[in-house]
Amino acid sequence: MKRLFLFLAAAVFISINVNSQEKVWANLARYGDANRQVLEAQAKGAKKPLGVLMGDSITDGWYGSDKDFFTDNNLIGRGISGQCTSHMLARFQRDVVELNPKYVAILAGINDIAHNDNYVNVEDAFLNIVSMCDIADRYGIKVVLCTTTPGNPKWRPQLTNMHEQALWLNDQIRQLAKDRRYRLADYAAALQDETGMTSSKYSKDTVHPNLDGYKVMEGILLKLLKK
Repeated sequence: MKRLFLFLAAAVFISINVNSQEKVWANLARYGDANRQVLEAQAKGAKKPLGVLMGDSITDGWYGSDKDFFTDNNLIGRGISGQCTSHMLARFQRDVVELNPKYVAILAGINDIAHNDNYVNVEDAFLNIVSMCDIADRYGIKVVLCTTTPGNPKWRPQLTNMHEQALWLNDQIRQLAKDRRYRLADYAAALQDETGMTSSKYSKDTVHPNLDGYKVMEGILLKLLKK
């Protein structure tokens, strides 16, 4: 009986430990292997990345929709679906700084507005973006600030002011780019329709771009990275 008890206790401990590893906040290990490969390649003489694209599902889906855009232009995608600005700030050091890119393109904020990680004040979301910029400046990484798609996510129907908050956040991002002389990828302005929402031509849910939407974004970003 004692042995059975010890066996069950060990099984419970292992189960809890495994589950805790699977639920690491900010998913810090998501790109661990990929980051090591980048650094190993650099050690063997490979070029440093032209840019790292830091973001949420919009960036995550971008790589999945058009992988060649990243590989052909020496860009690295570091988007994680569902993430808020606080998650990105937590992993900014290992997923951006340690990869030694020339640029970082920061596209973030819509999940904060959607309260994906409980309630988040949109002003705090903006400050997290500012903090990521501060870190990039500290390490000599050039910043490209990106406006987020000005939509009204269907997964939070109870929130009625998301579009207004997205417009406010984008205005702050534009002003920050002007004040600090960062390059601005104004995706929102390029993708929106006459109502101020992301056009149905470029997105089915007003948030996540389709391939046509990503192609528009690619044209904007490449012009900024290759000036």
